[in-house]
Amino acid sequence: MVEYGNGVSGVAGQVAGTTGPPGRSIDLGAQASQFLTDSVQTLSALPPAGLLALAVAVFVGLLLLKRAF
Repeated sequence: MVEYGNGVSGVAGQVAGTTGPPGRSIDLGAQASQFLTDSVQTLSALPPAGLLALAVAVFVGLLLLKRAF
């Protein structure tokens, strides 16, 4: 298996485990924090017209949810 990049440092016969690079675990707290940070960054980068359109879309969505239930 050395030809395929799995030499001495590779794990032989690994079937399941992480979804990232081999040997690393998933940190859900870091992913949640990064999600919030990215969301705030995206909202802060929107122009005023985009923020207004987003607010109207959220309001209309809430009205539709109220009417559906």
